Amino acid sequence: MAAASVGSGALADTVAATPPMGWNSWNFFAEKVTDADVRAAADALVSSGMRDAGYVYVNIDDGWQGERDAKGVIHPNARFPDMKALADYVHSKGLKLGIYTSPGPKTCAGFTGSLGHEAQDARSYADWGVDYLKYDLCSFIEDQMQAKAPHDPAQQMRLMTGAYERMHDALAATGRPIVYSLCQYGWDAVWEWAPGAKVGGNLWRTTGDITPEWDRIYAIASQQAGLASYAGPGHWNDPDMLEVGNGKLTPAENRAHFSWWAMLAAPLLAGNDLAHMSPEVKSILGNREVIAIDQDPLGKQATRAYAEGEVEVWTRPLQHGGMAIAVFNVGSERHAGTHPFRLNLAALGLHGTQQGKDLWSGKPVSLADQQTIALARHDVWLVRVDAPH
Repeated sequence: MAAASVGSGALADTVAATPPMGWNSWNFFAEKVTDADVRAAADALVSSGMRDAGYVYVNIDDGWQGERDAKGVIHPNARFPDMKALADYVHSKGLKLGIYTSPGPKTCAGFTGSLGHEAQDARSYADWGVDYLKYDLCSFIEDQMQAKAPHDPAQQMRLMTGAYERMHDALAATGRPIVYSLCQYGWDAVWEWAPGAKVGGNLWRTTGDITPEWDRIYAIASQQAGLASYAGPGHWNDPDMLEVGNGKLTPAENRAHFSWWAMLAAPLLAGNDLAHMSPEVKSILGNREVIAIDQDPLGKQATRAYAEGEVEVWTRPLQHGGMAIAVFNVGSERHAGTHPFRLNLAALGLHGTQQGKDLWSGKPVSLADQQTIALARHDVWLVRVDAPH
């Protein structure tokens, strides 16, 4: 029987050969999500063209769970009358369904968790037709780690990794390919142990939760520095879901946020109200050339080449020797307006004028050493160079 996801194995590469793309309900609907919301998101992924651009996972986050029956089988709550029918609907659209639970007794929002019912729940998910599981540590921390080993970090670590191993084994036993997403906020250098054969993680959160604010987005992006060597086909660092189109993010901030996640080979899980997004947000999420950076088959995550004042330059190697270069103006509120910046090609390992393409304007560009770039606050200049020298 094939394993559901085995981290460094062949099937894991199959289910997450490139970073997963899709939509997650939490950032907009939180625990109030309904069957109708999920169906509307599936419809919008198709009608907007996002499905054809690669967004295929429709992920239900916290809030779908009801109670267990006398045999311990989990049932959805009244907002989700028939999970199998919902999965069938999502699949009929050429999409895949994701779901959420916790290894603790309760989820983050207080719904029924999977503690002691891992195998039962995995079978239910497989029977429904689930293709993706987000496993969020939540109450396991207090109920198991702190309760059983309050002063023993090493034992807490063993308890935590054991919880993720049990669900991995339960998913594997179903024989259904299911993307396995670990959510434990980047604790205990998760990137070092999550992709191993025992845990079998396809992606793992590297930080706490994202919010639709520039300072939080920038803080999370900054924390990805140094993690590039852990990412690759079948196993990805996850800086959390996209906030593009949420809150009061400006167009520049939405572009920069999306560009950064693409450079980081991050999962691209839209978190906005797809059924009511603006044309501008749709154009950002649907930019196929930026998506191609994220989905580049080489699977190499970007690294920060250098920073100069309030400007950061990140580079990402691409398949066939190409390179993506992203210049971010991360300036604070008190430094509004454009920020002049001189590009240092030598610091990127490049020599002489480079020919590339600006992926937001769609125009060809020449990159010369020490050329001045005027970049607005919290905006990005994202260039693809297919033949760097």
